[in-house]
Amino acid sequence: MSLRSSCRRLTTVSELSCKAENPTRASRIDRGKFEPSLRVARASLLPVALAAKWTSKQSLKSSGMAVILPLNNEISALISEKEPLDAAKDMGDCKENGVLIKPSEAGNQPPASSLDKGEAGCITNGYSAVQSPVGHSGSSDGDRDCPLPSAACELQELGKPTGRETWSKKTDFMLSVIGYAVDLGNVWRFPYIAYQNGGGAFLIPYLLMAVFGGIPLFYMELVLGQYHKNGAISIWRKICPIFKGIGYATCIVALYVSFYYNTIMAWALYYLYSSFTTELPWTSCNNVWNTPNCTNYFLKDNITWTKYSTSPAEEFYIRQVLQVHRSHGLEDLGGISWHLAICLFFIFIVVYFTIWKGVKTSGKVVWVTATFPYLVLFILLIRGATLPGAWRGLLFYLKPEWNKLLTTQVWVDAAAQIFFSLGPGFGVLLAFASYNKFNNNCYKDALIISTVNCLTSFMSGCVMFTVLGYMAEMRNEDVGDVAKDTGPSLLFITYAEAITNMPASTFFAIIFFIMLITLGLDSTFAGLEGVITAVLDEYSVLLRKHREWFVLGLIIFCYLGALTTLTYGGAYVVKFFEEYATGAAIIAVVFLESIAVSWFYGMKRFCRDVKEMLGFTPGWFWQTCWVAICPIFLMFIIASFLSTPLKIKLFDYTYPYWTAVVGYCIGTSSFICVPSYMVYKIIITPGTFKQRLLRSITPEVEDNETPNSGVHLNSV
Repeated sequence: MSLRSSCRRLTTVSELSCKAENPTRASRIDRGKFEPSLRVARASLLPVALAAKWTSKQSLKSSGMAVILPLNNEISALISEKEPLDAAKDMGDCKENGVLIKPSEAGNQPPASSLDKGEAGCITNGYSAVQSPVGHSGSSDGDRDCPLPSAACELQELGKPTGRETWSKKTDFMLSVIGYAVDLGNVWRFPYIAYQNGGGAFLIPYLLMAVFGGIPLFYMELVLGQYHKNGAISIWRKICPIFKGIGYATCIVALYVSFYYNTIMAWALYYLYSSFTTELPWTSCNNVWNTPNCTNYFLKDNITWTKYSTSPAEEFYIRQVLQVHRSHGLEDLGGISWHLAICLFFIFIVVYFTIWKGVKTSGKVVWVTATFPYLVLFILLIRGATLPGAWRGLLFYLKPEWNKLLTTQVWVDAAAQIFFSLGPGFGVLLAFASYNKFNNNCYKDALIISTVNCLTSFMSGCVMFTVLGYMAEMRNEDVGDVAKDTGPSLLFITYAEAITNMPASTFFAIIFFIMLITLGLDSTFAGLEGVITAVLDEYSVLLRKHREWFVLGLIIFCYLGALTTLTYGGAYVVKFFEEYATGAAIIAVVFLESIAVSWFYGMKRFCRDVKEMLGFTPGWFWQTCWVAICPIFLMFIIASFLSTPLKIKLFDYTYPYWTAVVGYCIGTSSFICVPSYMVYKIIITPGTFKQRLLRSITPEVEDNETPNSGVHLNSV
């Protein structure tokens, strides 16, 4: 944010500033409306100008900037009580500590093209409301008497630019966040949870949890990232330093996710490679990996089905892709599955060359990876709707079972689904929003992206259940019996088997697995960018100039961390990480984040930040959600996780008891960063215990920092 827009916010007569900077626009405004403001200006503009006058000497000295202050004759006359021209003549140049403060006449304004987008019209945020004043700044004792600046100011750099990287286009940001929020879970988890919890009736708790819990948390993180311009670690210096461990915890959780999530994409890549044949390999039982129990359900003359029968698609997934039959469980994972190791290697190559340069490059890639899934989903929806029996699947999916709304589990599942779907707490939203323009309307972004995410989940359910209805029709079974697979099995067994019986099956298989890969890639881009931004912002002196090498090291680390998921028992490891590493830990972290922001940082200060960026204060609904409803929403999910012991089973393998102990230790390993840093912060802070505690919960960086320029205004 330029000092021009900062100073414009410091005056209660901002329309006068607008008039001074844009005479053409001012000529269209009735001068009569300014008369009351002109009378008030003499009393109010002097302290306002003093507030805008003197920035932190250290910040300006280190940044090598010159401040050029355009002086409008009429406003200068109000300050000096002289005639306009005389007042302008009396204003001289003032230079101190390397800062040049120079008045300029109203007619000598910089061209509109030199301003930030949106400033030429004097309304920088799309709202006509006058910006709120900031009246708690002043000059230090060492300042010279220099001319009082007007409300319209501009910051001009003399040296190297210090501004933070920004998105090339607003669309880059929107697609990146949509790609992050809409992931593989929208395709397989939402449809299963929906039909398991009452079909159409599930939409009621799902939407309620989204409105009162998920969307407010989503909006809150966008505001924090966009205002403070920092990643998940260093941002806590500006909010509540004692909670800085939250940033480290989110980075650890994001790394745990990268250890298993990308392996699922490796499975999809192997399926894609196997699809380039005239006959899909999971169509028949005549392959080397098939067993005598292999049964093609779609053969009309086959009457030897038994409870031990398995489909060709199931055996291809279990015995060829995963090869879990060569492992005895977590106790004996077996060797590395090299075809999956190669697939994961190619996945990480794509990831590296997408994110190594930052959002400038990844913002272009998501134009393909974030939009292609919607094209495929639309094609598959049309194709599925034309299949025989599709109506049976949709009826099963949408038929409401109202009695299930009386069960607690339905509400727990709805809360967990919307939370993990929107994805607050992983540091991604903070990172992506930090690259926005300061006055970007993140409120509208939060509503649009959340709506798109929910609609995509619903659409994915329709795509899945039209095909499940078709399979039930072909097998002459109930849809519930066909839809017994959950998680990745729903994609790699059930849907893959349905594709084999469609005309042009090879084409549909190719686009389907490309869709799965792109869905996963977007989430990986975002998850790792959240870690990268957090670490580079915290250790900028050491790593900022070596981003490419740091990203390479991070990619190698993630690949090595995923090696256990590439073994013959890797599917068991993937399930283990999914259940234990990211569940209750990340929800507890976000719970503390909401408490830190709404209770320690303060809702008054947070709402002031929103008004400074967007020009309006969040209403009572949002404030109530942030202060009370969101913490209760998160505590509700945490309680359900802790009260229900996990009983994990995958295929025919039941996880032993010791895996729960190890799993909770892994989950705790990330959350332990929060209390550990609290103790560390109190120890290293000087003073009595009370002084240490107060300093630890007080923002270390003044909250009236100019985010885009790094310039601070001295607080009184």
